[in-house]
Amino acid sequence: MSNASLLEHVSIVLVRTKTPGNIGSVARAMMNMGLSRLVLVRPPKDPAGDMVKFAAGAYRVIADARVCATLDEAVEGHQLVAGTSRRRSRMRKNVVRPRMFAETVLPLLGENRIAVVFGPEVDGLERTDLALCQDIVSIPSTDAFPSINLSHAVMVVVYELLVASLGGAGSAQRRLADAEDLERFFGHLQQTLEQIGFLDRNSYCDRDRMMFTLRQIFGRARLEPRDVSILRGILTQTGRVSAKKSV
Repeated sequence: MSNASLLEHVSIVLVRTKTPGNIGSVARAMMNMGLSRLVLVRPPKDPAGDMVKFAAGAYRVIADARVCATLDEAVEGHQLVAGTSRRRSRMRKNVVRPRMFAETVLPLLGENRIAVVFGPEVDGLERTDLALCQDIVSIPSTDAFPSINLSHAVMVVVYELLVASLGGAGSAQRRLADAEDLERFFGHLQQTLEQIGFLDRNSYCDRDRMMFTLRQIFGRARLEPRDVSILRGILTQTGRVSAKKSV
């Protein structure tokens, strides 16, 4: 597989986009940089046909776009999910700039599908959205005017992916765990940690903070299917021992 064709394994996911024109502009940016997989989560109605109008020739990207009700549904079938955010937080550790992200993920594209997620124009991705992401991509900008148009943000990221693909980086033969299997693992992890008393199921704030941190830790590990299977086996046995002790 050529490095250029590796970009076919990248999906751009737009979550709750406010204006149809921005979706069209994103489609144009994608086609400029050789990407074609667009996923829309709860897109706006488009009575004036602005998506096609702003796509300016990238009609096929719009026509082939997949529409989903939730981000969970949108990232199914992907092995790595990266969210974009300009908000800074002490809790967010897996934050990279677009160039580093592109160089890091390109070798994974031979065996994996990667979703890059962009939030609504004004507020960006919510914390619950970012919890589904193993990486967070942040585009640096001036503090005097940090807000970046949605299609411009997408262009920056997809440009870096195209440049990385032209650089001749090899493809690593490493299959990562599917996003849906990771979500089942995190659900199992939370359940077990509540069972053994590590998490307080009644303290939603502390529980969610800890789970967000654990998601980032395991996100950095780039878990493979066998890793997830082993970890879930440990959790199952932990739960059994805990249940016996509580009898």
